[in-house]
Amino acid sequence: MQRRRLYGRDVSLQVRMAVTMLLLIALFLVFSFILFRVTHSALFLIVIPLGGLLVQYFLSDKMVLASAGARMVDERQAPELFGIVQRLAQQADLPMPRVALVDTAMPNAFATGRNPKHAVVAVTTGLLQQLSGRELEAVLAHEMTHIRNRDMVVMTMASSVAAVASFVIQMAFWIGLASEDDRDNGNAFLIILLVSLAVGFISNILVMALSRYREYAADRGGAILTGAPEQLASALLRISGTMQHIPNQDLRQAQPLSALYIASPRKVASEFFSDHPSVENRVARLQRLQQQMVGR
Repeated sequence: MQRRRLYGRDVSLQVRMAVTMLLLIALFLVFSFILFRVTHSALFLIVIPLGGLLVQYFLSDKMVLASAGARMVDERQAPELFGIVQRLAQQADLPMPRVALVDTAMPNAFATGRNPKHAVVAVTTGLLQQLSGRELEAVLAHEMTHIRNRDMVVMTMASSVAAVASFVIQMAFWIGLASEDDRDNGNAFLIILLVSLAVGFISNILVMALSRYREYAADRGGAILTGAPEQLASALLRISGTMQHIPNQDLRQAQPLSALYIASPRKVASEFFSDHPSVENRVARLQRLQQQMVGR
């Protein structure tokens, strides 16, 4: 009963996530309005955003798995991994997700899929080699919480604002809005370029903040699901320590999927520009949760 109570939402995190999403929606509406006033075309207001969202919604899992080089495995190929995922799915009252392996020394894991019925949990071979059984369970519980919270869809929708801004910049060049023979077109191009750059930067900052909040929420949910916050803290410290010895080339290849991984392969000077909270902050939260769970 206590675990069910603790598995409830973290109100502070929920408020921050809601505010961030509202800011992203407001940013997108302002962006669309400016584009429409400049171009007088519904292409920028409706077609491009909806088209981008539909493509990402239905194909993002396939694109993510292909980009990561993941291969699907069944119970015979990875019995221990499959068994842990199956047990956690039952405890979290979720459909059994598909399981995938990524052949890389980088210890990491991620979840993808447009909803719990189409979810995939992927782990790297490096993660299986580095973690103990209980630490692996804690990491997988973190990923199952992402699935339960439908984080993949939320992050896809959130990141679409930055994606649309980037696409608009490219389209502006292709359709020749910067024509030297047409001063009005040149001015329109400049406005679109500046607005798109500003929107891209602001939306990326907001998406990274949202990603950090969702990592905290998944840490909390995963730790409560297993009843062992200390195991997830131990896993994060072990992953972080091992990550420092992974070749830079391997880390760069993983960076496009950084927001999905349990541990970011990016090296940043400040957490403000990261899609993950610092390991120190995550461990500190897990330690406080551990104290709550034992009634101290």
